[in-house]
Amino acid sequence: MPIRRFWASASTLVLAAAAALGVAQPASASTAAVGGYVALGDSYSSGVGAGNYLSNSGDCRRSTNSYPYLWAAANSPSSFTFVACSGATTSSVASTQLGALSSSTSLVSVTAGGNDVGFANVMQDCVLSSEAACLSSVNSAVSQVQNSLPSRLGSLYTSIKSRAPQAHVVVLGYPRFYKLSGSCIVGLSEKKRSAINNASDVLNGVITKQAASAGFTFSSVAEKFTGHELCSGDAWLHSVSVPVYNSYHPTAAGQSGGYLPAFRSAA
Repeated sequence: MPIRRFWASASTLVLAAAAALGVAQPASASTAAVGGYVALGDSYSSGVGAGNYLSNSGDCRRSTNSYPYLWAAANSPSSFTFVACSGATTSSVASTQLGALSSSTSLVSVTAGGNDVGFANVMQDCVLSSEAACLSSVNSAVSQVQNSLPSRLGSLYTSIKSRAPQAHVVVLGYPRFYKLSGSCIVGLSEKKRSAINNASDVLNGVITKQAASAGFTFSSVAEKFTGHELCSGDAWLHSVSVPVYNSYHPTAAGQSGGYLPAFRSAA
């Protein structure tokens, strides 16, 4: 038998045996593009700060510059359901977004957790209040991340798995906000910036662990944003901005240069 025919026959036999034994074949990006893709999560997935919001998305502010929209446009999945929404928590994702999932869903992306621990309030305290008040607010958020967030994430991930048992689920984290010893002349003190960055690392660590426990893929964006934090001189994040909801969210460049590559590498 010619070598090429031998290997083709062998591959067919291996796949047939795997199917007979019920062994699942790993999903690839091309496989994911064939099935339906559902984008869940909070403002970091909806694309707040990136502009060009879909007119029917209201206060959810779903952007055509967001990583889910950009990935879907480039990969043409059989269906694309974009339900990520600004302000979403783990519980609101579970109660208002999971209806988009089904047994035919093959790819899911999700960001969640920041709003559960009062992300917006922490940044408000750090911008408007003293260093002591900022550090106290950060420490309170870190305590919530370590003590209450794991079970909330675990519950959400269990629900996602139940609704979309065949899906490849990619969980994305959050960037560090500041380049320490950076080029910012005014604004938050170095101690405030360091505490905020550390809180982001703790948050990402908890998300990573819970994603692994659920059998999901975690994809970090922190490395993608390195060199593009606030005070870097080439920030992919808004500082305090008008409109205020843009503040501390990725710009269009942060979505396309930070989140999109992180998702693409794991999808």
